[in-house]
Amino acid sequence: MGAGLALGAQEWGGPVVDIHLHPKQTAGAGFAHNDGMGATKAVLLTNLRMAEQAKAEIALRPDRFIWFASADPSQPGNMEALGKALDGGARGIGEMKNHTAADAKDMRRLYDLCAERKVPVLIHFQETSPFTKEEGWNTGFAQFDKVLKAHKKTTFIGHANFFWASISTDVAREAEYPTGPVKKGGVTDRWLSEYPNLYGDMSANSGNNALSRDAEFAREFIKRHQNKLMFGSDCSCRDGRGAGSGALLPRLKNKCVGRDTLGLLKELTTPDVFRKVTWTNAAKLLAL
Repeated sequence: MGAGLALGAQEWGGPVVDIHLHPKQTAGAGFAHNDGMGATKAVLLTNLRMAEQAKAEIALRPDRFIWFASADPSQPGNMEALGKALDGGARGIGEMKNHTAADAKDMRRLYDLCAERKVPVLIHFQETSPFTKEEGWNTGFAQFDKVLKAHKKTTFIGHANFFWASISTDVAREAEYPTGPVKKGGVTDRWLSEYPNLYGDMSANSGNNALSRDAEFAREFIKRHQNKLMFGSDCSCRDGRGAGSGALLPRLKNKCVGRDTLGLLKELTTPDVFRKVTWTNAAKLLAL
């Protein structure tokens, strides 16, 4: 066991998988972030344009990283390229972050590929944003149950603003980070119970906000879905402790989003449930 692994295991009581880390520009930077945060393994969500950065990171510490591949399935050659990435060792598809509808024809072709290859697909659901370039990613989550029904053999991992806002019934399209008590009955909550092929990625400002806006609801939500939720960071800080953090939530300014989320999970769960959402669920799903 390396020093970083021992530190993470000691700090959080056991190993931690970060289900959502993007490749950094320089090899070793991803490890520096996750080691500082206390994670022992990470999934590099890799747009194929950054495949070389991911491979360089993995080459330094192959025991600490696996990778997913992503590309816009509507563009010529990309479906074939994703197939080759899976042949080359990618363990899943994602993060899918395209200006399209989640049930678009090309996305459905991608879901079929994931079912055929028996790998999960991680999707960023976001309806609107104050930043023009970030508006309209995989829209139509309110009707995504139709996709879950039609693609029962595909494993979906939901993520981002609209996915997490939809734990409540009063979600507004423009509310990126809703505040106040959750109104029970939101589709994300219901569908995690109703569909065996849907999982939740608790990373980023959106996942952190879902846990912190209503602690009473969050405790029961995590308990209810303890076998379907997975920790992730999706954090821009450099050292796993907040240096250079670009967090959008004011309460996360100058903090590591992932480290703060781990702290929230520790407060909101029992040790057994904490272990499931920070290690066991991802380890089972990805055969770590």
